[in-house]
Amino acid sequence: MNASAHPSAPPSSGRTDSAAMPWLASLNAAQREAVEFGGGEGGVAGPLLVIAGAGSGKTSTLAHRVAHLIAGGADPARILLLTFSRRAADEMGRRVQRLLGQLAATHPWLAHAELNWSGTFHGIGARLLREYAGRIGLDVAFTIHDREDSADLLNLVRHEQGFSEKSRRFPLKGTCLAIYSAAVNTRAPLAEVLQASFPWCAEWEDELKRLFRAYVQAKQAQQVLDYDDLLLYWAQMMAEPELAQEVGALFEHVLVDEYQDTNHLQAAILLAMKPDGRGLTVVGDDAQAIYAFRGATVRNILDFPAAFEPPARIVTLEQNYRSTQPILAAANAVIALAAERYAKDLRSDRGSSQRPRLVSVKDDAEQAAYVVEQALARREDGLRLRQQAVLFRASSYSARLEMELTRRNIPFVKFGGLRFLEAAHVKDVLALLRWAENPRDRIAGFRAVQLLAGIGPKTAGRVLDNVCAAPDGCALLAEQPVPDGAREGWLAFAALIDRLAGRDGGPAPWPAGFELACRWYEAQMPRLYEDAPVRLPDIQQLARIAATYPGRRQFLTELTLDPPSATSGEPGMPLVDEDYLILSTMHSAKGQEWSAVSVLNVVDGCIPSDIATRNGAEIEEERRLLYVAMTRARDHLDLILPQRFYVSQQQGLGDRHVYAGRSRFIPNRLLEHFEQITWPLPPPGLRGTPASRQAAVDLAAKMRDMWR
Repeated sequence: MNASAHPSAPPSSGRTDSAAMPWLASLNAAQREAVEFGGGEGGVAGPLLVIAGAGSGKTSTLAHRVAHLIAGGADPARILLLTFSRRAADEMGRRVQRLLGQLAATHPWLAHAELNWSGTFHGIGARLLREYAGRIGLDVAFTIHDREDSADLLNLVRHEQGFSEKSRRFPLKGTCLAIYSAAVNTRAPLAEVLQASFPWCAEWEDELKRLFRAYVQAKQAQQVLDYDDLLLYWAQMMAEPELAQEVGALFEHVLVDEYQDTNHLQAAILLAMKPDGRGLTVVGDDAQAIYAFRGATVRNILDFPAAFEPPARIVTLEQNYRSTQPILAAANAVIALAAERYAKDLRSDRGSSQRPRLVSVKDDAEQAAYVVEQALARREDGLRLRQQAVLFRASSYSARLEMELTRRNIPFVKFGGLRFLEAAHVKDVLALLRWAENPRDRIAGFRAVQLLAGIGPKTAGRVLDNVCAAPDGCALLAEQPVPDGAREGWLAFAALIDRLAGRDGGPAPWPAGFELACRWYEAQMPRLYEDAPVRLPDIQQLARIAATYPGRRQFLTELTLDPPSATSGEPGMPLVDEDYLILSTMHSAKGQEWSAVSVLNVVDGCIPSDIATRNGAEIEEERRLLYVAMTRARDHLDLILPQRFYVSQQQGLGDRHVYAGRSRFIPNRLLEHFEQITWPLPPPGLRGTPASRQAAVDLAAKMRDMWR
């Protein structure tokens, strides 16, 4: 790696100026200020914070800034763009290419500019760790565990440490991994993490420390990293002044999207790479910081300007291109009550006479009926179901609605389901590849070996012990002790692994090696799974994905860090209609938008959730979550307030109930921003004047007369 100039970069005399960039005219004044911000020594600007309100053109602004830097002479090879999904990075790259293409006629070098360092924090971290592996004590062929593999390895260590034999309940593997991940990403002491989020585990603090120390040792012995290690190792690298200066010098400009979603590790990495802030641009919205449960902290964006001297420049984007003004007025009023925030007042040129509605209903059954009635009515008015969404704080809140939609034969898609890498058959194939890549990866090997008929856990453990004890390249798989009945299958399996690993005449070329693994595995599937034909399309999809990568190592890394979202085995009937209603949690809705949005259960106990009110920080995040939900709507917004909830272990199908009040985030002084209605409307005969609705019989008098 080196920081030399990109060969296609223009000479300084060929740099463009603002007058030569007519595409900047499409930006509003605040966006243009963010894009053109510059100056300083060497033409590299100081730190910049762009507060981008919901629907304010954040992605376009960031893409324009990258293009503006390149058009101004910055070397694309020295620009680092960090996003929170690979798809976001790819979309940003496409936008930059389109913008530069508009200038290529007069500045030919721009037609060939490419962003070589664009991706997620974890993806870039994995790339840097491989580049510097030899200098930080890592094997360049390290493999990366996904969450389930990490939990399995932690469970194995948990058993070896004797914690599975406690007479009292020791945390299970999923909880242990969650505690470990929270401590790593928040950089908080274990005691503090336990007290804040896992108080019932506080008594096990010493045992958990022992467990995590053994878990780290196991990972190092097997040359594997888990998801959190990609940030942790990168941050530890940046704690070494020489490495921090060297890595920081690789990049003249570092731009970060969705900065409000960063955790302490990510912020520490950025500040170590760019301690003076030169060339550092971060874009985000403190009002949309909703991922504390993943370790993110709103403090990163709130404290960013003061991290530098002089403080970072702040540019605020307030022009909204999504929602009508009445929707924005209501959302502005809700977030204005936040305890701490960057002041901004979203505005829109899209006027409307329709305010957001606060809809009071009797219970969750009537809530479901209202949502269905409104969705169908809007469909009749020309608004397709796919342009409508129903949002909720927790997945279980949509149970009654799902039943009603099914009863009415209305198709819907609910965000969630079985993630691609969590499917057993997908994990089987990846285990083959990971074990071939890294024979010390015990979790991958344990799974791969047991794919053969006649080989169980004991034999698999014995084989892995022998492989790990053997010198590198001397595993001699074919000679491993396996039952006689499995010997023939084992020889074919050993030949496959040796071929994939390059121990038998050199590695099979990619993706031909993957096709070899798939053909072997497809022959095992009918024995392993009763529904093998249903699972087979996922293996075929995996093969198509593999063919797009230059090699096995890149394929395994990228698939682990940015997997497809779902499998062919995802729960639910296949859609038989081209149109369907969208159901989504509020967290999953971030970054999306729909013409009409209905928000379920806007009552205390649901938003804020009764499990997220332990302190002021949690309550403030719940306020931001409601704000995110409200700002997903373009034209129509309904906040629904059921007065009564039925409570049972069958998700609202019992006869016990509780009463609820309107969310504390919409106090009386904000009601002017909403239209209040009660549903269902009273029958026509009861809608006249008060006199016409007077009782024919004076029952009140009869009640009084009972006690004469």
